[in-house]
Amino acid sequence: MHYLITGGGGFVGSHIIDNLVARGDMVTVLDNFTTGTMDNLSHHDSESSINVINGSILDVNMVREKVAEVDRVIHLAAAVGVFNIVNFPIESMITNIRGTEVILEACLEFNRPLLLTSSSEIYGKNTSAKLSEDSDRIVGAPQKVRWSYSDSKAIDESMAIALHHQRGLEVRIVRLFNTVGPRQVGQYGMVVPRFVSAALKNEPLTIYGSGNQTRCFGHVSDIVAGILLVENCVSAIGKPVNIGSDQEISILDLAQLTIKLLASKSVITFHEYDKVYPLGFEDMERRVPDINLIRSIVGWVPKLDISRIILDMANHIKSNEL
Repeated sequence: MHYLITGGGGFVGSHIIDNLVARGDMVTVLDNFTTGTMDNLSHHDSESSINVINGSILDVNMVREKVAEVDRVIHLAAAVGVFNIVNFPIESMITNIRGTEVILEACLEFNRPLLLTSSSEIYGKNTSAKLSEDSDRIVGAPQKVRWSYSDSKAIDESMAIALHHQRGLEVRIVRLFNTVGPRQVGQYGMVVPRFVSAALKNEPLTIYGSGNQTRCFGHVSDIVAGILLVENCVSAIGKPVNIGSDQEISILDLAQLTIKLLASKSVITFHEYDKVYPLGFEDMERRVPDINLIRSIVGWVPKLDISRIILDMANHIKSNEL
């Protein structure tokens, strides 16, 4: 099988490529390397099964050409990270909305199955005990650009589902919850790599807000396994599927666990949101996925816990940066 992976130089994309190449598939990577990096793919330099193209999903002719050459498409290219969204909202929305539209149009034209990666940001401020695929979206006012990412991903999903129902496009959608592990970087606001990197250097671990907000963190190895199962599942066509860990931890407990596991001398500090983000920034108090759908259609459940995530990330940072 020959895959086109948009955003393949990124954190999750590069792990997907590792799995595809390992099982004998051909891969074409399309990435502009704004947030991804060639270093994530350098271990494939000598392999003829992967072709890396430095290009944009906004380049209509490029996308059409590459989609026509492959059998299937996995679309990950997007603006990522809260810092990016808040600081560059226009560019982020253009990338997420118009870029996805370009991919959808090409897949429809050449009748290529598409897996679209979406996000738990879809749910916005919904703090339900478990967020199922049919849970309501609760987002802030449009002038709060923090929510533009959620809006753009919702539009992406709506376009994909409409094209499936009206035009027969074979599309699958995965909503990824917090995915972490080796190769992820903290410069765009991701909390686990920030904490692990600081702890390894015995620097302060900075919490934004009270630290009582909770998240569920999934190991990238688990999440990628789930993505590839859904990508090949007939029952997943035309619908969103949550993929993520449902084990909840507060950000304060995460900081304390990181310091303990890495035997760090770091201390924990707190910053108000307005010291880091624009005035009026809104965060979510909790976000926990209901993963019953993916469990029922492909039998997937996460296997690796937050301690394993912290240790794997620490080992990766030590071998590549320190």
